[in-house]
Order: sequence, then C-alpha cells, then structure tokens
Amino acid sequence: MTKPLIAGNWKMHGSANSAADLAKQLALHDSTFNGVEVVVFPPAVHLERVVAAVVGSSVGVGAQNMSQWSSGAYTGEISGDMLNDMGCHYVLVGHSERRALFAESNQLVAEKFKAAQQQRLTPILCVGESLQERQQGQTVQVVTEQIAAVTDLVGIESLCKGVIAYEPVWAIGTGEVASPEQAQAVHAEIRSQLGSQGANTRIIYGGSVKSSNAGAIFAQPDIDGGLVGGASLEATEFSKIAQLMVQG
Repeated sequence: MTKPLIAGNWKMHGSANSAADLAKQLALHDSTFNGVEVVVFPPAVHLERVVAAVVGSSVGVGAQNMSQWSSGAYTGEISGDMLNDMGCHYVLVGHSERRALFAESNQLVAEKFKAAQQQRLTPILCVGESLQERQQGQTVQVVTEQIAAVTDLVGIESLCKGVIAYEPVWAIGTGEVASPEQAQAVHAEIRSQLGSQGANTRIIYGGSVKSSNAGAIFAQPDIDGGLVGGASLEATEFSKIAQLMVQG
C-alpha cells in the first residue's frame, strides 16, 4: 500500500524564528505520524532553519518553488541542486498561485517537474480548475491538459514517480472546500489518466483542508493525503490532520 502524504504549504508567512519554532513543535508530534509521511514547505529563506529544527524526526522538508534551470545567470532563481544542498527532498511545481499570479504556463510547470527529478527532488505537481471552469463543466479537461503537459515532456513513467496534488482553485484559501464526493471524482479521473503505471502514484487533495473536514476527505478511495495551507501554520491542528490520515 502507498504511504499517505500530508504536506504543509506555509506560503509567504513567518519569520526565521517563528518558522523554526513551528517546525520544532511539529517534530514533537513525530510519534503520532506512524504510517504517514509528513513534509513541510516553508519559504525558501527559512529552509535551513526548518531543516535543522526537524533533525532526528521523521518530518521532511520541501521547497515551494524552484527554477527550471540547473545553474546560470538567472538572478533571483533557486535551482534544485541548491535545494538539495539545504536538505530538501520535495518541491511544489505548478501551484495555482504560481500559475495565476506569476503566469506559469503548463509548459513551464512541466519543465520544472523535469528539472526537479533531474536534480534529485520529488516534484508535487499541483493541478486544478477555477470556479468558472468548474461551472462550465471543464474540470476534467483542465486537469487533463495540466497533467498531459508533463507527460508529453517526461513520459508517463517519470510522471508517476512524482506526486499529484489536486487543488480546485476556488477552494484555496477561501474557506470553501470540494465535497468528498467532488474531490474523489476528480482523483478517480486522474488515476484513470495515469493508467496501470500510476497504481502507486500518490494523488493528494488540497483546498481549505482542516481537521474538521479532513476525515471525510481522506476516507475516499483515491485520495492519498492532503496539501494543507493555512491549517499547517498551527502545529496542533496540522498534526490532527495528519493523524486523521493515519486513522483513515
């Protein structure tokens, strides 16, 4: 059975001290994470402090973004090798905020996915539709195209070695959440798109996940964990969410 994954995206929040404190608090809950992989994604400038804070625990650390280039004259960019040096094992690619606010195309996201794997990181590919796209019945089309861009570049085998996070854009940071049935329907479509090679690929759900709704979401057969935003900024709440995945 695939080990579930609970990922905490801290986005652009916190100071170096508060990030380290949050990581230390989370590491104290380590004994309750048996059976589930827990990874946090702090801002890049806090990665080193967070990595140091979780040493000795099972809590992993990832980056929220990376460059598609491995090195060169790209001011302000961070390569996968640099993230590796800091102790990262995962990286988010294609988060809806990167797509919407920074104009990251499906092709660019695919290039970042490829670069992550080449530079010894496991990419978490974020996919999802806007409210307008859902209302127009385009959910499956949008998600399929986002995944296909990666498959076309790296192949289905490499895609399936990563993680896919389905995050309906309309449910991120809004307090809205897809019903367990809505989430499961899209996860099942993704699973079908991956075919037999994706039998062990983890497909996780994101979008206003909290302890009050996580249990019902995680009970769905094709949901292998969660990508948690605001609720991951509080150690006890985030730990409860991880424990619900274990129980599920």
